[in-house]
Amino acid sequence: MDLWFYMQNFTTKIVNLMKSEGLYASQGGPIILSQIENEYQNIENAFGEKGPLYVKWAATMAVGLDTGVPWIMCKQTDAPDPVINTCNGMKCGETFPGPNSPTKPSLWTENWTSFYQVFGDEPYLRSAQDIAFHVTLFIISKNGSYINYYMYHGGTNFGRTAASYMITSYYDQAPLDEYGLFRQPKWGHLKELHSAIKNCSATLLQGVQTNFSLGQLQQAYVYEEEQSGGCVAFLVSNDQRNNSIVEFRNRSFVVLPHSISILPDCENVAFNTAEVNTEQNQRINTPYLTFDAAEKWEEYRDAIPNFLDTSLRSDTILEHMNTTKDQSDYLWYTVSFQPNSSCTTPTLHVESAAHVAYAFVNNTNAGSAHGSFRSGPFTLEVPVVLNEGKNNISIMSVMVGLPDSGAFMEKRYAGLRIVQVQCNGGDFYNLTENHEWGYQVGILGENLEIYKQENLDKVVWTELTSSTDNSLTWFKTEFDSPTGNDPVALNLSSMDKGQAWVNGESIGRYWVSFLTSTGQPSQSLYHVPRAFLKESGNLLVILEESSGDPQQISLDTIAITKNDSSFHVQLI
Repeated sequence: MDLWFYMQNFTTKIVNLMKSEGLYASQGGPIILSQIENEYQNIENAFGEKGPLYVKWAATMAVGLDTGVPWIMCKQTDAPDPVINTCNGMKCGETFPGPNSPTKPSLWTENWTSFYQVFGDEPYLRSAQDIAFHVTLFIISKNGSYINYYMYHGGTNFGRTAASYMITSYYDQAPLDEYGLFRQPKWGHLKELHSAIKNCSATLLQGVQTNFSLGQLQQAYVYEEEQSGGCVAFLVSNDQRNNSIVEFRNRSFVVLPHSISILPDCENVAFNTAEVNTEQNQRINTPYLTFDAAEKWEEYRDAIPNFLDTSLRSDTILEHMNTTKDQSDYLWYTVSFQPNSSCTTPTLHVESAAHVAYAFVNNTNAGSAHGSFRSGPFTLEVPVVLNEGKNNISIMSVMVGLPDSGAFMEKRYAGLRIVQVQCNGGDFYNLTENHEWGYQVGILGENLEIYKQENLDKVVWTELTSSTDNSLTWFKTEFDSPTGNDPVALNLSSMDKGQAWVNGESIGRYWVSFLTSTGQPSQSLYHVPRAFLKESGNLLVILEESSGDPQQISLDTIAITKNDSSFHVQLI
């Protein structure tokens, strides 16, 4: 419970910051709700009797901060009064048990318009029709008074902010994509839905609701307001395959499969959630500049540390995240050992609970391996060449983001677990035990911040070489900004895995070589906000961890097309 003190300190600090700027609605500001905790119920049981105690404590603590606006808890069915329990998900019209008190409104705080994507996965595609259906269903079946889309505008996980295995692009399938461009028909269809609901709002708010069956899978929800004579009807079909013909007020209506028809006057259909009038558009990327001139590139090959180069030492294998303390994705594990002459055809065997491992033996690249979002730990096993006498093994462990949820996160383990050199005949050297290990957090160029203009001279850059092994190689060049206002992206299809910076600003991690089941990269275009750019002389720095061809990188502009004609959205 002592740790709750830190939660209270953090929450109090945020609330006081909001108050100091007059941001709460009670102060005349825009904040109408405050949230304490997020989906804690998913992990509550892991903490035994302390779980429910924490929920009650957190609610009391938050309410005591006196924001003047309601507090909510997402996906917490037992949220203590007066905190409001809310729903997160894609089908809250079906899954939400409802408010746990008659004094609380029915709120949907996260309507997932897509889902976050991890490296190796295809994007999650949720149709405009499905979103519209469940928004409408929540309003009528759960008396929904508030729906928040998560996300309505996609974005970018700049820097190292993305969680474990998460791609740099975030919710690009939202109604407004990563670049702020319309994703049709999703954006247009939801706009029409919102308009239809708004036109009915007076009767929805003031009328009396009745609902009754229109068939085995069909139902009507009717709102009538006696004083004005207003009448609004919603005809629902849960038949997933077939059109339904229903009789309502002595008239026949055809309701499309898995849809809801909105009748603002109880007579005429103004909107059907499955009937899309907005045409689909397509996003295109057009190369503005290809960095194909070798003379415009320079490179710097980062140092591979050996045991004697390290200052942090331990007789045991250290856990990755507690050692790096989020200062870098990278942690070097280094060790020296001397095999005897009987060790023939040696193989390096590494078991890791991180995300990627690169092995170097006597400064020579021996190989790499990686895990995936679902597979967890992985094994690297590669043949190596050993010298007589001492040999240096350096293994770079990589975390592609940190864990983002779950119980007891402080106990998560990442990094190397077992390191062995296996010899022909079954003999092996267990380097995990009885060996001293040296550690280095980060790589040299990263620690020197050579991706910034003012730090370029801290290392010696050379002409671009034609080597196919570009492990731990930095590349730099300059470029002028594209004219116009279209969004800009780097096409890194020719690279493997690493990070990129423009004018010292990180545009995130890339991992183009991690292919989906269809053989395509999860992401190859990386957003470069125009706010990062100057008119000319922009510095591009790439850190390639493995291999790649920087001369095939291009700087692209992004636009959306409709009816074979291109139209552009100016970003503010």
